[in-house]
Amino acid sequence: MSHCRWNVLPPLPETGTPDDRGCPPLLAQLLANRGLIGPEERRAFLGRDASLLRDPHRLPDMAKAAGRLYRALLAGEKVCVYGDFDADGITATAVLVEGLTALGGTAVPYIPHRQTEGHGLQTAALKRLREQGVNLVVTVDCGVTDVAEVKKARSLGMDVVVTDHHSPLDEIPAAAAVVDAKLPGSAYGFTGLAGCGVAWKLLHALLKMVGREELLDDVVDLVAIGTVADLSPALDENRYLVTRGLERINAAPRPGLRELINVTGCEAGAISADRIGWILAPCLNAAGRLADGLTGFNLLTTRDDREAQELAVWLARKNEERQRLTASALARARESVLAAGLPPLLITASHEYPMGVAGLVAGRLTDEFYRPAIVVHTAGSVSHGSCRSIPEFDIIAALGRFDGLMTRYGGHAAAAGFTLPTSRMPQLQEGLARLAEEQLSGVELLPRLDIDARITLPELTGDAWEQTRRLAPFGMGNPVPIFLSETVEVLERRTMGAGGDHLRFRLRQSGSVWTAVAFRLGNHADSNAPLLDIVYNLEEDNWNGRRRLRLNILDFKPSH
Repeated sequence: MSHCRWNVLPPLPETGTPDDRGCPPLLAQLLANRGLIGPEERRAFLGRDASLLRDPHRLPDMAKAAGRLYRALLAGEKVCVYGDFDADGITATAVLVEGLTALGGTAVPYIPHRQTEGHGLQTAALKRLREQGVNLVVTVDCGVTDVAEVKKARSLGMDVVVTDHHSPLDEIPAAAAVVDAKLPGSAYGFTGLAGCGVAWKLLHALLKMVGREELLDDVVDLVAIGTVADLSPALDENRYLVTRGLERINAAPRPGLRELINVTGCEAGAISADRIGWILAPCLNAAGRLADGLTGFNLLTTRDDREAQELAVWLARKNEERQRLTASALARARESVLAAGLPPLLITASHEYPMGVAGLVAGRLTDEFYRPAIVVHTAGSVSHGSCRSIPEFDIIAALGRFDGLMTRYGGHAAAAGFTLPTSRMPQLQEGLARLAEEQLSGVELLPRLDIDARITLPELTGDAWEQTRRLAPFGMGNPVPIFLSETVEVLERRTMGAGGDHLRFRLRQSGSVWTAVAFRLGNHADSNAPLLDIVYNLEEDNWNGRRRLRLNILDFKPSH
């Protein structure tokens, strides 16, 4: 029995279409599966060049935002770039601070502390900034839901420019400008920019005003990191931002990134979106999860080699600590939700869940059990929840049904967070559980694998790898291609990992023999079957400096 719902996408007609001429059949199928049919959109997608970029002035309030920053530069005002403590917020802060500084402006960063302040604008922080002479606050990766805080800033004599990519509430902050593609009436046409991407667009608009657009490329490496880290769609202009950013990282990494690459054992000059997502970004996130996100900002912006090395070592160690805390909290959370019988919505609360890893634990629960999950750090009077969800359940819309219970909440359909008085937690838990029961009734709670094509193992020995790589960088909306091969012979099978959690196979079909790995499928009930139908990605394995292709099995079942 498979662990997922297999959805084989419809094959293209054998005759193809006029637009398929000159396009290899496999590549044509992969492009069609991603909704790319016309020759121009295919060219732009595969080209990944600057033609993908949209005019920044199509974003709401962009002219107002850029104009306010320009006046601040002319007047010598002190500007605070107010970010968030995750990798997206840290990189977004660095983008604007470096950009404004390069133009001769006075820009200072502010990244709130996760444990003591939380996400978004904070009144106490705004008061301190005003006392330090700040006249203008520019938010990045936050602010669109901070209606009261923006009002307070104005009462203190400060202007606020909001740049964000989160979903707004019914009331929009009364700021000098609010730049967010998700605002009602936005004509931008793409809502998938990360917070760092929106900050980059603001810098683009400002640089166009002053005729210094050549500076824009200096910070595109930061945008690539934040975009990948925030799981933003690998589509539209994000494809250019990530591609160009990776080129800069691999050609001439800034000192902090160079040292972080060395400390984490990555191969210099071969950094991919995958390496950012799995290795580099978690180190940046670890600063904000367990300590102070400003450390990650300092790593990205330092020009001092010694400081870069010290910060990289510190962040790598912090990430190791984060991994230990996550493993411990996940074990406790799994025990809690299993004891509850795996209801449609998984909710677990404890004062022993560290705030910094609650979102990671929620994500792991969602991945394993395919249910929306909420992990709550409870305290004496205030609790903080982190949510992750599945496509069938919009978590931010669900929280919106109970906004009167919470003091703060925000996010999007797949991930959100909230703060509320601990005394109201039982009421919120009951309401959300009832809502999930209603909305998920009759839904088969198994993840769906959209399979790009049926293919035989011998067909992989041609140019299949090269064709799939033309779609990189991969991510949300543009996943790594998934294939199905049926009636594959198992030559060898063994477990891997300390607990036997993973499987390693040697597989054969029509004389073609491949190595395959199946992570977290060590307990699959059908792993001993002699013939298997397998669903997998094709990937490059780099072991001891030797590169070779292998199959990364996502699911399998006995052949019938």
